[in-house]
Amino acid sequence: MTSVSIISDGFSRATELMHIVSQRGLDARLAAYTELKKSDALVIAGSVADDIGGMEKVVEQCREYGIRKIVIVRTEQGQDNEIRTAFGGAVAEICGDECSFPFSCELVVQFLGGGNGFAAGDANTFKLLSLASRVANSDVTVFINGPTGTGKEVLAKYVHAQSERAEKAFIAVNCAAIPDNMLEAMLFGYEKGAFTGASTANKGIFRAADGGTLLLDEISEMPLGLQAKILRALQERMVTPLGGQRDIPIDVRVIATTNRDMGLEVREGRFREDLFYRLNVFPLETSPLSKRKGDLLPVATALIFKHVKTIEKMPWLQSDVLEMFEEHAWPGNIRELENVLQRALVLSDTNQIAPENIMLDRTVATALSMLDSSLESADQQQLVSAK
Repeated sequence: MTSVSIISDGFSRATELMHIVSQRGLDARLAAYTELKKSDALVIAGSVADDIGGMEKVVEQCREYGIRKIVIVRTEQGQDNEIRTAFGGAVAEICGDECSFPFSCELVVQFLGGGNGFAAGDANTFKLLSLASRVANSDVTVFINGPTGTGKEVLAKYVHAQSERAEKAFIAVNCAAIPDNMLEAMLFGYEKGAFTGASTANKGIFRAADGGTLLLDEISEMPLGLQAKILRALQERMVTPLGGQRDIPIDVRVIATTNRDMGLEVREGRFREDLFYRLNVFPLETSPLSKRKGDLLPVATALIFKHVKTIEKMPWLQSDVLEMFEEHAWPGNIRELENVLQRALVLSDTNQIAPENIMLDRTVATALSMLDSSLESADQQQLVSAK
């Protein structure tokens, strides 16, 4: 875990920043500059850095304590919103006005590595992460249910990362994306000559994930015949490769996800009841983005950083944009948000993402409708001219 010293001298919102950084899974503590000691990173107010002698002096002193990353935060009134880096990217200077301080905090988190990998700021999401952390300490099967695009796979990775299996493999299989006749061979493996084209043996995904975690994504799409074999693997903790004659023991933690009503799937006969109860030992449920508006800023910041890849290329997300996001319903959840942000990155000609760069899906639909109307009108005009 990354350790972060946040210098409280001259930093009126240091406690607020420490709270946010700690929530993201970083080991943050408040300290006076005179109490500076070894840590992975340092966050300091711009005015204090200036009083010490500037960026160079701060870097010089931090080297004595093995501090590898430094963030200088400037929140002076009328401050231009921008991000600068120096010393080969080891120092980031984040400059923004007071209204933009929440975004500045998210930039600090991203510069320091993103924390625990789960961007969150909503109370309901923190409750979900608390449950996920508790179940991670056990070895029981987890069933994650939630609408499409709400971060089910990200939550599964979080459970894996918090568990004792974190150093082992995490393998995800999308049960809806693999043809039925291939899925069994991929999961359980096969011996050489088990079927036409099997020129070499393959140990399969269950055995590849041995000691780690196997995510069965969209398991509700798995064919009934294969569900029985999955049930046996979970009960016996053994698999038999296609064409094989012996059972092979496995040590795998299984997490399954779905976006369907599993009670209905069971009643309609599309999913085995016994397998459902075997999987549903510890249920977790992800919520639509519209019900966790507190996640919008941290998730948006993480998504932008994912696409620009370096902090110096991060555009500044204006506060007016966040207000637009909070008013939108987000029927496509996080995937829709990512699409909107990718459009904004294309449309922005500056280091800012402004309201005019935002094309929400309803805006896109309106634009396409206007284009269709315009083309139709042009066609009619051509017909009139031809007559």
